[in-house]
Amino acid sequence: VQLQASGGGLVQPGGSLRVSCAASRSTLDRYAIGWFRQAPGKEREETSCISSVDGKTYYVDSVKGRFTISRDNAKNTVYLQMNSLKVEDTAVYSCQVGSLRGQGTQVTVSS
Repeated sequence: VQLQASGGGLVQPGGSLRVSCAASRSTLDRYAIGWFRQAPGKEREETSCISSVDGKTYYVDSVKGRFTISRDNAKNTVYLQMNSLKVEDTAVYSCQVGSLRGQGTQVTVSS
C-alpha cells in the first residue's frame, strides 16, 4: 500500500488550502489516519488524526479551530482542510497509517 499526499502550494497568510492523501488500495477504512507535518529544523509533529470506527478526531492545540480532518472511505482518501493559515504552518505535510508514512506535499504560507 502506498500513500500519496497532494494539494500543497503557496498561500498567503489567512488563506485556505486543502490537502489530500490517497491510498493505492482499499485499506483506509480499517485504520485511524494521521496528518503530520515537518518544518525545516523542527521535529515532525502530528497535527490531526481521525479514527476508523466512529470518526472521532484529534487536533494539536496549534491548529484547533483552523484545521479539519475528514475521510472518504469510498475514495480511499483523507483530507485536511486548512483555514486561517499562518506563516508557522509552513511545512511538508504527509499522512500516516500505523507505521506506514506517505509521500508529503509542501505547504508554504508567505506574503
